[in-house]
Amino acid sequence: MPLAIDACAAQHQGDRKEQQDRLAILPHAKKKGVALVVVADGMGGHTGGALAAEQVLHTAKTTLEHFAPAEESPRVLLENSMREAHTMIKASRFMNEKDPHSTAVMLLLQPGKVTWAHCGDSRLYRFHDGKLVRRTVDHSYVEHLVANGRITAEQALTHPNRNVLLTSLGGQEEPKFDFAEAEDIAGGDAFVLCSDGLWAYFDDAELGRVVAENSARNACEKLIDHARSRAAGSGDNISLAIIKLVDVPAEKPKAPVGFVPRLPT
Repeated sequence: MPLAIDACAAQHQGDRKEQQDRLAILPHAKKKGVALVVVADGMGGHTGGALAAEQVLHTAKTTLEHFAPAEESPRVLLENSMREAHTMIKASRFMNEKDPHSTAVMLLLQPGKVTWAHCGDSRLYRFHDGKLVRRTVDHSYVEHLVANGRITAEQALTHPNRNVLLTSLGGQEEPKFDFAEAEDIAGGDAFVLCSDGLWAYFDDAELGRVVAENSARNACEKLIDHARSRAAGSGDNISLAIIKLVDVPAEKPKAPVGFVPRLPT
């Protein structure tokens, strides 16, 4: 059955003095059905984080423009985007004397297939009919503790070191990337990309339910409203993109004008 895409990207500055996140849904200029979704959460003091996240977005746009799906793998596009952004952010340290770095999560949509990658703690969730299928694992200190059984996922939400990252773009060390791909996409699938300013206020079940019960646009509005309310005046920048795949019933062939069906005698 053919699929349609219901998509929306949304942001809120939260209670911060500056919006340092960047996000975009970028369609390929020449290839129908190909698009790149990007969320970057910049860090590094006044303006430094915004510049780092902007570099992630700029590099993603440039890489997508030169992407030839028939000749290149999706993973190469995603990795090249992140590595180039990492190099450029590091170089900017010498020009602006700041300490810029950024997380990144990217999703490449192609007909019949999706591929994603991330660095840091900006997340991608895959749901089907509201049920969690998969999510990225943060490159953070608390996720390391959870993976090793030292704390629970619930304890991680309030751990004092929950914002400590193990890798990022523009950091001193070479960044770490994780990749995944799915070729079993179908109607009812939904992908959510977001910064920690959003996911910190939801468990997987609630997030999936809101996305399943609403259009992409309405889900973005409700999730931001809930996050703002729960932040109680101390909320971080919020960025999220929702991509929902919707079945499109095939149209029945129409009889030609003037056609009279012949009945059996």
